[in-house]
Amino acid sequence: MTHTHTENTHTDMDTHADTDARGHQADPRTGAHAADPHAVDPCAADPLAAVGRAAVDVTTAGLPAWLDPVAEAARSVRPHQLSRFLPPESGAGRQSAVLVLFGEGARGPELLLTERSGTLRSHAGQPSFPGGSLDPEDGDQATTGPLRAALREAEEETGLDPRGVQLFGVLPRLYIPVSSFVVTPVLGWWRAPSPVGVVDPAETARVFTVPVADLTDPANRAMAVHPSGHSGPAFLVESALVWGFTAGVIDRILHYAGWECPWDRARQVPLDWRA
Repeated sequence: MTHTHTENTHTDMDTHADTDARGHQADPRTGAHAADPHAVDPCAADPLAAVGRAAVDVTTAGLPAWLDPVAEAARSVRPHQLSRFLPPESGAGRQSAVLVLFGEGARGPELLLTERSGTLRSHAGQPSFPGGSLDPEDGDQATTGPLRAALREAEEETGLDPRGVQLFGVLPRLYIPVSSFVVTPVLGWWRAPSPVGVVDPAETARVFTVPVADLTDPANRAMAVHPSGHSGPAFLVESALVWGFTAGVIDRILHYAGWECPWDRARQVPLDWRA
């Protein structure tokens, strides 16, 4: 399994980006739980093959209403509104993808995250989206390759059943200079949740979900500050400090979906040199 290792990037997200791309103003905490019209039929002639083909499609059909602002933001946001670092025009960079997976839990809308093993040589213990580098079998990096890679890596890392994931949007590709990764954030709706957990303890310490309500709570927000002087948005949730690339993407999604609440940007959380 290959990984982007994007958390050691001292996030390049611009926390003061343009606000023109915001979607509809909707409260994600009021999303209703509805029956899933897209459930897999186990009696189909070849349900696995059918779902596998559909899994690389991107569609907003059947999304819960609370996800409409996220889908609209994905359609309208521009690369420079997410980051000041964009992929090289030469096409250089290590192509990768992450799955930004929204689901509904006991406390309403939530996001799926992983935490890297504390014994790893780099990025130990850091939360991240499931994801990793594109493999040749994922296909064209300019079309469906990132979609397949995001689903494949999520399955390998968390054990989720990709047949239950509906891809509904793709954010612009982002560049991480320190690692030369070109990362495609792929947005997914967990319309048919499946059990998830640690697949390989040598790589992943835990798999967990974070309620969107906790991510929008100003009490859980801060700026992570590296000894080098770089700072970026961070979230203190589920006994974890979410920072770096992952926090930057979450921050921009909350902002452009219209879910962001005013928070104290003067509040700082220090990082150490190993981060």
